[in-house]
Amino acid sequence: MADTLPTDAAPPSGFDRRKFLTWLVASPTLMIAARCGLDLPSAQAAEPAAAPEETPLNLYVAVRTDGRVVATLPRTEMGQGITTAVSMLVAEELDTSLDAVDVHTADADPRWLIQLTGLSSSMRYLAGPLRAAAAEARARLVTAAAHRWHVLALTLTTAQGEVRAPDGRRLGYGELAEDAARVLLPEVSPLPKSPSKYTVVGQPTGRVDARDIVTGAVRFTLDLDIPDAVPTVVARPPTLRGTVQSFNASTAGGMPGVVGVVRIPSGVAVAAQTFAQAFSARDALQVTWSPGPASHLSDANIRTRLRDAIGPRPLPPLLTTRVVEGRFDFPYLAHAPMETQSCVARVTADVAEIWSGVQDPKFARSQVAAALGWALTPQRVTVHPIRAGGGFGRRFFTEAAVEAALISRALGKPVKLMWSRNDEMRHGHYRPASHHRILASLGMGGSILGWHHRAAIPTVEFPHGFGDLLTSLAGQVLPEVTSAVFFALTQHVPYQFGWVSQELAEVPLPIPTASFRSVFTSQVGVANELFVDQLARELQRDPVELRRSRLTSRKLKAVLDRVVQEGAWGRALPPGVAQGVAVLEEWDSAIAHLVEVDVTSGTPRVLRVVIAADVGLPINPKGIEAQLQGAAVDAMSTTLSAGLHIDAGAVREGSFADYRWLRMKHTPAAIQVHLVRSDDRVGGVGELGYPSAAAALANAIARATGVMPTRFPILDEGA
Repeated sequence: MADTLPTDAAPPSGFDRRKFLTWLVASPTLMIAARCGLDLPSAQAAEPAAAPEETPLNLYVAVRTDGRVVATLPRTEMGQGITTAVSMLVAEELDTSLDAVDVHTADADPRWLIQLTGLSSSMRYLAGPLRAAAAEARARLVTAAAHRWHVLALTLTTAQGEVRAPDGRRLGYGELAEDAARVLLPEVSPLPKSPSKYTVVGQPTGRVDARDIVTGAVRFTLDLDIPDAVPTVVARPPTLRGTVQSFNASTAGGMPGVVGVVRIPSGVAVAAQTFAQAFSARDALQVTWSPGPASHLSDANIRTRLRDAIGPRPLPPLLTTRVVEGRFDFPYLAHAPMETQSCVARVTADVAEIWSGVQDPKFARSQVAAALGWALTPQRVTVHPIRAGGGFGRRFFTEAAVEAALISRALGKPVKLMWSRNDEMRHGHYRPASHHRILASLGMGGSILGWHHRAAIPTVEFPHGFGDLLTSLAGQVLPEVTSAVFFALTQHVPYQFGWVSQELAEVPLPIPTASFRSVFTSQVGVANELFVDQLARELQRDPVELRRSRLTSRKLKAVLDRVVQEGAWGRALPPGVAQGVAVLEEWDSAIAHLVEVDVTSGTPRVLRVVIAADVGLPINPKGIEAQLQGAAVDAMSTTLSAGLHIDAGAVREGSFADYRWLRMKHTPAAIQVHLVRSDDRVGGVGELGYPSAAAALANAIARATGVMPTRFPILDEGA
């Protein structure tokens, strides 16, 4: 990582010393520079433009003349709390208050190398450059004050958005912004603080946007007031990726408030003066549908194809005395974010403007440009990423943006497109189903000689790649290869189990897929931890003791020890009540779960969840706690009751009435989170909390009932 540009680097074009700015480009290979007047994309979306004297330019970190600090975020806030984390990092290094920092989301632009929000990457990739950018800003402000007062910069301090002299003189950052832009080299260290000196970062902090969220001041896509945008909905086929054969809109077109009816590749769109009118007219359409490519598939033959893809057993290692086998089935899952897909689009003959909560705005831009026939000129499309109500991998896909753009062009006016919950459930992209076979080869004295895991999983679609152009092209041209490469890069077994191998058997099925929390680990990692417990029973060993003896990671041992201690593993429990544990190391972080469950009523009831996690430097412990608690509820839901069923190419579930996500009454009163800090790196959190929570719950049920669950969800009423 390069922390600064070389000191002999030429100033960028448009250099303006009246404006003080700090710029960075955040990506897996991060560079940061303190420069002035750089021409980077605007961070404003559907908002009145700020006056130049208030916001000199919308770059990464800017100090305004009124003393406010503006940080531009090239990622999308989806409820995970990265806005608060960014504010905390900037406030820490600039020695200013949290409420003095404003965070704006950057528009799609190729000059931000990576804008993808996923892979638990946002704070892992941004924390270092953000700290360096803000520290550089602080050093230049101090130098500017020293020049004005004719004192040594080393004698000055910063606090509460001010530079302070020993004699009591003070200058606010806003007063120094213009002078600071004239500083070529700071006269104090521009290096970030030592974490030992942090007073903001690492402290449990409420979300900076909490009040706006609960009062409704925060605006999501459908809250935007784009002039003349007409409410729009789409009639969709009964089967996945079905198409319109013919339609009659004579009745619908004449209904009150209807503005227009437009045929698009995914269905028939109806625009009206209100959403109620649009829905009524949509229901009046007469459409003949052609079935989609998955219309020959239902649950039973999908399971058969997955099982058949597993193939024959491999030969065990030499000296093997017996082989233990485990088989596990996982269902298709909908991401089911609370905010359904939505988009506002304004398309003219020459340009398109898109507002939507997308996880990769650059991919959305390219997809809209291609749909409009502008693939060679994507700069004609502007994408404003809007705060989203959950994503989990679903918002990598841009159907709503493409549809809205096509409808807007056809109608000749802006549109506000909403997907219904039924649309979201039955026409989305899904975490694929899978079948797993795990074999453990045992030798004399219970030694473990080998571990072989073969997973049959439909190809996971990565058309967006990993946020850059090259992997996006690979994901679109070679989807099977991209999926296999991602599997190989992310899946590992953290135990000394002899000769370990994990294989992906990709099964081509015409059912749309997407990454889900933890991607492959949401199935492979869960199956592995279930099988560790099965192996412990075969060897008549305590599952915690077996893990401790075989774990290869110091961090995993530490979080396992902590969760066992906090959860009082091994204490006497009533009949029908048991505990289960599981661990996971991923995205530079480690986690362990202990789940306590009661099965005496016949239906498993989670009594207690204890979590220990090592995410390195915890920027906001309160935000980490919230993410891990939410992931635990997701894991409980998909382990116990939530899953999709496919009937002749159609998704059976259409809402939360039949997609059985847990309600508050089904969750334990407390989900405890304990942080174990091994170092000061920043690890990932967003995807970390799902797999081991699911495995620990299933392991607890197995210990309580004596029967290991092998097919999920366990309480599958629709099987």
